[in-house]
Amino acid sequence: MDREAVKGKVGGRTHEISRLIGRSLRAVVDMKALGENTIVIDCDVLQADGGTRTAAITGAYVALADALEWGREKKFIAQRATPLKDSVAAVSVGIVDGKPLLDLAYAEDVRAETDMNVVMTGSGSFVEVQGTAEGAPFDRAELDALLDLALGGGTTLTALQAQALGR
Repeated sequence: MDREAVKGKVGGRTHEISRLIGRSLRAVVDMKALGENTIVIDCDVLQADGGTRTAAITGAYVALADALEWGREKKFIAQRATPLKDSVAAVSVGIVDGKPLLDLAYAEDVRAETDMNVVMTGSGSFVEVQGTAEGAPFDRAELDALLDLALGGGTTLTALQAQALGR
């Protein structure tokens, strides 16, 4: 099956995901240190099981960090420049059957009473929080529990990203 981008026509969902990825990556890049360079990250999520946005952001950061290192090696980016201010990763969390869960699988996502995508930096700051009550509204205690769960998942993903980058 051809991707929308290959066909030259991008649908609303794809466009929204693209904008979210861009916002997430820009949050951790010092554009001045990047200089006059443009980096294009193309994300193909082959298997996300309900977490397309979060998988794309988490993987896109690894691609960005790798591209910046390549740019430094090729002298497109100054050796002393530090374009990356932090890392960024994203996780899904939700409440299913009254229980907070991390990294919802599709079967859980469709049954979730509350569903959230949380984008955060490696240092624990939030870039974006998208949350929806699919049924009954959620309260502050549930929100706090979901954000705590997301921070734990983000910490794990940050370590895996560093490992993938050989750091």
